[in-house]
Amino acid sequence: MHRARAAARRSPPAHRIARGIPILLVLTLCGGCAPLLVGGAATTGAVVAGDPRTAGTLVEDQAIEVRAAAALRADPQLREQTHVSITSYNEVVLLTGQAPSRALRERAVALVREVDKVRHVYDEIAIGAPSALISRTNDGLVTTRVKTRLITDGAISAQRIKVVTEAGVVYLMGFVTPAQGALAADITSATPGVKRVVKLFEYPPGTAD
Repeated sequence: MHRARAAARRSPPAHRIARGIPILLVLTLCGGCAPLLVGGAATTGAVVAGDPRTAGTLVEDQAIEVRAAAALRADPQLREQTHVSITSYNEVVLLTGQAPSRALRERAVALVREVDKVRHVYDEIAIGAPSALISRTNDGLVTTRVKTRLITDGAISAQRIKVVTEAGVVYLMGFVTPAQGALAADITSATPGVKRVVKLFEYPPGTAD
């Protein structure tokens, strides 16, 4: 009897467990979602507030990347011979990586253009063999450095800018003013490891780069 009472005291009430299940489920589903992590915490509201895209567009961009990747994987030659990275921002897709021939590059671009909700495709796929793992690792480090510098610079909102690095070339996407875009490009170009900066920003109506 005493043991049963002690176990009951140690066990959390059922309503506490029930409340914890949705939180655990969200954390599990979002465990690999880096865009949802702000300041080390999983706070989707903060991301939506800082990102000019609507919550619906954020979800759609993720869905576009999944559908585009599935389309490329379904093609045996593209799956086995190319390395293509897919980034969607406001339903505009950036393709980076390598393909061994122009024909395969054009096939990859054509498949992605047919993906539902894609408004435009930037083709930045280089002709050549797929990059080595060490090159991709270095690109990841460059991306981290650029993001860190954008975050620490108080004159620009880093959450408005998407950073993609391929072979040392940094692509910048997002909703910014021309002045913000120029500042982001200057910060990026001064970052160690950056070979070139390509601006793919969208600007407010009536403004020019």
